[in-house]
Amino acid sequence: MRAYWELAKSSFRRHSTYRTAAVAGAFTNSVFGLIRASLLLSAITTAGGAIGGYSAMEAATYVWLGQALLAPLGLFGNTELASRVKSGDIAVDLSRSVNLTASYWAQDLGRAAFDVLPRGLPPLIVGALVTGLAMPGSPGPYLLGFVSIVAAVSLNFLGFFAINLLSFWVLEIRGFWMLYMVVMNLLSGFLVPVTWFPGWLLDFARATPFPSMLQTPVDILAGRTDGGESLAMVGVQFLWLAVLLVIVQMMVRFGSRRLVVQGG
Repeated sequence: MRAYWELAKSSFRRHSTYRTAAVAGAFTNSVFGLIRASLLLSAITTAGGAIGGYSAMEAATYVWLGQALLAPLGLFGNTELASRVKSGDIAVDLSRSVNLTASYWAQDLGRAAFDVLPRGLPPLIVGALVTGLAMPGSPGPYLLGFVSIVAAVSLNFLGFFAINLLSFWVLEIRGFWMLYMVVMNLLSGFLVPVTWFPGWLLDFARATPFPSMLQTPVDILAGRTDGGESLAMVGVQFLWLAVLLVIVQMMVRFGSRRLVVQGG
């Protein structure tokens, strides 16, 4: 475990050196938060005051929490692993004494820990000043929200990790990457809350892990769910976490065998 802890710490330090990028990211997230908030508030005003159970203030809170979590949750991923597979450097990773998935996972958690303050806090401050935030007054949602955020970071990591692992079998993953991004952005609630979807699309979204990657932590932090419902939602997150972990580990196993066969 110490090795993974050191990997997480080194990742935190590595990302903390890019302070200008963090400031630029916080500024960009805040600007897009203003745009998203204005669009959702306009839609709610046109609809007569509420859509999908969201009032204007609740929708604004949803937008700003989403923008604050955008970087920590890693909703845009990276293709570092795919590049290492393509270059052959993955052979070095597989020869190390640490588990491939766990080592990258630890590094992603370190990245997320750094992104919370410099990229997550500014959008919340802007939202509080511009539209106001409807946040719970008890500590329960924040404590459970922390657990939900860690689970969501892990789910996003495993989702993108699986797409990266496709590079063991295909020469170029960009098509799969773009398809995954489109589906994930829609079904995770990044564009609009999933409760705004028509019934058939809402049922489909809930049958996937994507709402657990963003919608769940935002709803829990905003206090939109009670204690029992929040616990059930976190339970669903951990269920999908187990499923994705099994899928990723199988892909690593069969992908490494393919690498050995190709490399002789």
